[in-house]
Amino acid sequence: MGITPSNRRRLVGTFMQSVGMAGVAVALLAQGAEAADRHSAFVIDANNGKVLYSDDADDLRYPASLTKMMTLYMLFEAMEQGRMSLSTPMNVSAYASARPPTKLRLKPGSTLTAQEAILGLVTLSANDAAVVIAEHLGGSEARFAQMMTAKARQLGMSRTTFRNANGLPNEGQHSTARDMATLGMALREHFPKQYRYFATKSFDFRGRTINSHNRLVGRVKGVDGIKTGYINASGFNLVTSLYDGDRKLVGVVFGGNTAAARDNEMAKLLAKYLPQASTRSTGPLVAERERGSRVLPDPQTASYVPPKEVPAPRFSNRAINARIAAAYDTSAGDAVARVAKPQGRQVVGRDAIREALASAPRQDLLRPASAPAPSAAAYGESRPVPPAEVPGGADFDPQTTGAVAAAATAQQTSPWVVQIAATPDRDQALQMLAEAKAKGGSVLSSATGFTQSVGGKGGTMYRARFAGFATKDAAAGACDVLKKRSYKCFAIAN
Repeated sequence: MGITPSNRRRLVGTFMQSVGMAGVAVALLAQGAEAADRHSAFVIDANNGKVLYSDDADDLRYPASLTKMMTLYMLFEAMEQGRMSLSTPMNVSAYASARPPTKLRLKPGSTLTAQEAILGLVTLSANDAAVVIAEHLGGSEARFAQMMTAKARQLGMSRTTFRNANGLPNEGQHSTARDMATLGMALREHFPKQYRYFATKSFDFRGRTINSHNRLVGRVKGVDGIKTGYINASGFNLVTSLYDGDRKLVGVVFGGNTAAARDNEMAKLLAKYLPQASTRSTGPLVAERERGSRVLPDPQTASYVPPKEVPAPRFSNRAINARIAAAYDTSAGDAVARVAKPQGRQVVGRDAIREALASAPRQDLLRPASAPAPSAAAYGESRPVPPAEVPGGADFDPQTTGAVAAAATAQQTSPWVVQIAATPDRDQALQMLAEAKAKGGSVLSSATGFTQSVGGKGGTMYRARFAGFATKDAAAGACDVLKKRSYKCFAIAN
């Protein structure tokens, strides 16, 4: 069960009293009770570039799965340059396979064709398929995100930064409604042949029929794409293209409270501004790269300098306070230190909060046993904290597993452990553990995540495992729950 608002207030009050800051907690909760302002919207005439509607269109927002529009742009470009085709097979890594749903449920060691990946992204918004594309084109997801950001700058998306290929929570990944409209227009202008995929309503994938998440295709006359998106930090997002006779519009809505509310808002915006759209095209609106040229050197043969960062997302004071209060459901000390700084003035003295937390006894920072498992989405990010080293060849993530000493003890004394993956990248293994912990619910509430390094001819691999199971049945039960959430796992006697 989740934490109710009344319980959250009680837990936060208790915690803040323990560090001598009950007054600050009351102030935070009073303002944090209001929902964060995540909304923005934008409508542009795709014939002449005239802005027809703008509501906070240049404020930074989390793009969620709208990110996959750029992932597809990069794939389309590779196809245009002859570096791959629709039938090109792409290898599926353990890391890509382990991405959280929604996903195609790809198996490590299998392959995915470019066309299957395209259809998986435009319909199901498959997170695993997005990472397969990233690793194929960039070598790693992190490097591919750098390439995506560089491409965004080239297209004129000056306030967009990408950190991953699929839009899963990461507080360093942000964009704006205006930038996403630019990307939507670029996809149509630069890749008219591939653009038709965005109108796909369903496709068959290896015995499964997968339906599109985009409900406006077929509902609103002239709508032919583009992409939906959702994470907890962003709300429900949508970029929509409408081509009705000689008129063309691109609309963007960020921060809908529900998918239906977002869709209804978009439908109203399109209906209102279509009559104002021009019937004459002035030519391409988005700067196009020279045909056949490469934006970046090949990732396998040259180094790459990441682009200069843009500012972190700008949140209102109410949003800052809401995020602080919400974060106490997970790791209070870390959450306060991570909260983004608002422009102008600070809501509270953050240095004072950090000092108070640093001096508090460790037990005052621990989450009550009845609270839900930590969730990275609570403060809008998924990257793991650098791991701590412990004896015995295992590495633990203190943010998701508690104190290092306790983690080492759990690993050494646990009769049974559960393994969910093995990967050559330790940070990836830790990220998998954090995501599985958040999704595992009560069966992992007392489990401790750790990685175990194993050497071999192919190099070092890191096993992603959970300790803390007294019996085989307990470990098997945890596996059953994780398998229902698309994680591959097995129980092992320790």
